[in-house]
Amino acid sequence: MKFTLQAIAQIVGGTVEGNPDTEIWQLAKIDEPAPAGSIGFFANPKYEPYLYTTNLTALLIAKDVILKKEILPALIRVDNPYTAFTVLLETYSQVVQKQQLQAKKGIEQPSFIGENTIQGENIYVGAFAYVGKGSTLGNNVKIFPHAYIGDNVKLGDNTIVYAGAKIYEHTEVGKDCVIHAGAVIGSEGFGFAPQPDGTYRNIPQLGKVILENNVSIGANTTIDRATLGATIIAEGTKLDNLIQIGHNVVVGKHTVIAAQAGIAGSTKIGDYV
Repeated sequence: MKFTLQAIAQIVGGTVEGNPDTEIWQLAKIDEPAPAGSIGFFANPKYEPYLYTTNLTALLIAKDVILKKEILPALIRVDNPYTAFTVLLETYSQVVQKQQLQAKKGIEQPSFIGENTIQGENIYVGAFAYVGKGSTLGNNVKIFPHAYIGDNVKLGDNTIVYAGAKIYEHTEVGKDCVIHAGAVIGSEGFGFAPQPDGTYRNIPQLGKVILENNVSIGANTTIDRATLGATIIAEGTKLDNLIQIGHNVVVGKHTVIAAQAGIAGSTKIGDYV
């Protein structure tokens, strides 16, 4: 997959200094030896010495940077090189991921799909994956090997469940969601009632988990089902790896939570946090 500098400039909203037809096919760092056809970025002044030693083919650089001497890479001048490189990473990742996911089609064997499960168009179920009865798999759903989908689970269109993820019964997952490897969605909430004799009595957790559209769940993150009602992760929210979400938690829209956070039961977190 190759892009010309002119095409990259259009993607990031920049202007080319150099040959606009130069082809780029990989991303690299300014402070490391770079292979041919690579592009990097310069945003932090402490990396200025590398401007004059890098062998990058091209470089994203701010419009107001004045070079002290000639450099090897062609330039794409932008307002914010860090943001521009992020946009380029997103574009590259989307193209590569799209190609990889398009190759994942059909139902590999051995795998299991329970009775009365509704299957949308163009789904993928990897080897050793399990899908329980009465579930719904939307169009373009991708379930990777060794994933577990319980009974009466709903997976919306274009949702991806990576290898080894576990989704308990009655969980509802919206469209365009990503659940990374090892995540556990809908496990029993941690509820125990203390008894007079000092023991603890288990409180049944009869609720479920709802992930709304465009939610991302990181690797080995766990989300407990509600005691009653639902634990809710609202639209557009992104959870990192190794997060624990307790029962009956509500996390609002477009909120981001970094790795190793723990959210205690019944906590409510707002939008855009």
